Amino acid sequence: MTDRIISFVMSGGVGSRLWPLSREDNPKQFHDFSGDGSMLARTLRRLKAGGSGEWPVYTIASERHAGRVHADIAGVELSGGRAVFEPVGRNTAAAVALATLLTLDEHGDDLVLVVPSDHEISTDKQFWETIAKGADAARAGSLVVFGIRPSQPETGYGYIEADAHLSGGVRKVRRFVEKPDLDRARQYLAAGNFFWNAGIFLFRASAMREAFLAHQPEIWSGVERAVAAARTDLLGTFIPLEAYQDVPSNSVDYAIMEKAADIAMVEASFRWNDLGSWQSLLDVGGADEDGNVVIGDVVAIDTRHSYLRSQGRLLSVIGMKDVAIVATADATFVAPVAESQNVKKIVEQLEKSGRLETRFTPSHDRVLESGAHRRRVGHWLFEETLPLWSTAGVDEINGGFFEALGFDGRPVLKPKRMRTMARQIYAFAVASERGWSGPAERIIAHGIDFIAEKGRSDRGGWVRVLEVDGSVADPVEDAYDHACVLLALAHAKKCGNPRAGDLGAETFDFLDAHLEDERLTGFLETASGEGLRRSNPHMHLLEAFLAWYDATGERVHLRRASRIIDLFRSRFFDADTWTLGEYFADDWSAAPGPEGQRTEPGHHFEWASLLVDFAAKTGQADLVQFARKLYASAVASGLNRATGLAYGAVSRHGIPLDPVSRSWPQAEVIKAAIALDSATGPDLKPEIEARVGRLFRWHIDPAPTGLWIDRIDENGRSLANEVPASIFYHLVFALARYLDWTEAAAGTNA
Repeated sequence: MTDRIISFVMSGGVGSRLWPLSREDNPKQFHDFSGDGSMLARTLRRLKAGGSGEWPVYTIASERHAGRVHADIAGVELSGGRAVFEPVGRNTAAAVALATLLTLDEHGDDLVLVVPSDHEISTDKQFWETIAKGADAARAGSLVVFGIRPSQPETGYGYIEADAHLSGGVRKVRRFVEKPDLDRARQYLAAGNFFWNAGIFLFRASAMREAFLAHQPEIWSGVERAVAAARTDLLGTFIPLEAYQDVPSNSVDYAIMEKAADIAMVEASFRWNDLGSWQSLLDVGGADEDGNVVIGDVVAIDTRHSYLRSQGRLLSVIGMKDVAIVATADATFVAPVAESQNVKKIVEQLEKSGRLETRFTPSHDRVLESGAHRRRVGHWLFEETLPLWSTAGVDEINGGFFEALGFDGRPVLKPKRMRTMARQIYAFAVASERGWSGPAERIIAHGIDFIAEKGRSDRGGWVRVLEVDGSVADPVEDAYDHACVLLALAHAKKCGNPRAGDLGAETFDFLDAHLEDERLTGFLETASGEGLRRSNPHMHLLEAFLAWYDATGERVHLRRASRIIDLFRSRFFDADTWTLGEYFADDWSAAPGPEGQRTEPGHHFEWASLLVDFAAKTGQADLVQFARKLYASAVASGLNRATGLAYGAVSRHGIPLDPVSRSWPQAEVIKAAIALDSATGPDLKPEIEARVGRLFRWHIDPAPTGLWIDRIDENGRSLANEVPASIFYHLVFALARYLDWTEAAAGTNA
């Protein structure tokens, strides 16, 4: 074949018949079923084998898969072609119109070949020999399709009825037939002139344009407007949503091929399989002596003619025959091979109930090498975020710290919460302890001077909120805020601040006099003792008491901490669900209504690391098991399957109550995993690296230098319009802990 052909690969399908492996975010064209690269990459290479010189190859794919497509095409020379990304799927008619328009605009009235991205074809040579047979007909103006002679009565494919008469290997198409029932499929097989529709099209660009203008002018004009508004960058051409979303959605078979007059068919000389079911993968997968296709960690005994696939865990099978068993990280599919294509029924049922397993694939970013993220973490912490927040985040005029920064790095002027002021002091103290060379001592003193001069209540406690200028906005004395102040003062004392010790002693006096429950059942929410009681302020007080023990070595602080541990054991922790409650009545029974069912994965992670810390200090080793249960329940029921990030809140039975993922729980899970890895039990090093990677992937890397995206919705989209300073301490401590952990691990392995 000497005439140039412009090739387009359609890569927008979902491939739900190969669920649970193929999903909306990771459809089958991105999977490697043969050990020779993804189906998309293999298709691109096949098209490049058609001719020498400039035979451009394009791929038309979903914009949400841009990263995957870019990775697959990186090693393929496209000869002037590129990726074209649709913002929303509009079926194959729009994709063919898109291919036709791009060819006319960029290459002229050439031949166009449009192929699916997910078909198994025997050899490149046989493929191109078949295409060559249809080239003359296409040049003459016919729209050419390719048929596969059926080998059995198949109900999963569309059919082409063609004339028996051959002219140069080409038949005239009588009609297209949708997927038949079994009786009709048997009739088609017996007739001898029905062929499976391979979904491959060859045509002259002008001929397809005329077909669209005659039969689907709305699709053509809509795609034309979209192409005119498209933008192209290094990744490819991106079609704008506002121009593409109104293009009618239809298949090219319905829209064009069933209406056009001059349709020709070439019978394929290559072996073909659309890999549309687990049965098809069993047929082409290279079976062992028992007729099984075995992929992954599988042990099969007395099992024959079965497709057995496991990803990430052991799959053991005994005494099975003619079955498909596919196990992924979050789902397992089992069916007779002959029924495996009916997996779509499962997918439909899952979709109706809103299950994310049909749309999202669990992350496989578990890095086996400890310290894999060390360099990135150190750079971001010491070279990006600490320098920014130690300058832009400090209010040098009114004192204290700004409550938030905008994404331009400028302060957001809003009231200053006491907990934020304390947390900033704490964060810079931790940075100083970790060896940061910046002005930590000055910043710590600046913060302590501000709260000591502006934030004291009349009774010697700490007010809840200050105005920007330092005047009191909310004088309430809150246990949560006092916990944060105590934590900050403990670390400031460790850094040598001269005021921290006295202020800490005064804060403990206030805590004992005004915030401790006189019944000695924990602490009140506020000095007035109103409202529901919460476990969260107690957790932060536990954190503060342990910090003061570290700073002073005085066991009185462990005794304070032990009273909170007693509350955890007796009231906060639910042994049946392995969850920790948030809201309680005055007698520490669960709060009525939804509040009593609320749990927060982020708090599970915080408690887990604190329990391990307390156990190490006191020898109460059984607390480690509590910590593991909290961690396990949060990971099992509290993570968004789309992103792998912790939800804001879930019920005790794992129903999402707040689907937003904030940055701080993703920091706290790092601390918890490190704490549990240091205790006896399973190796969590890969888990730690995965959690660090996920924090950067979703929250840090998309943000400007030194900042982070705090709020992400359930689909991975940012909801943040500013960067809250109150989160800074979570990130600084978690990442400093990660650096300490990796340094210790490196020393152990040295």
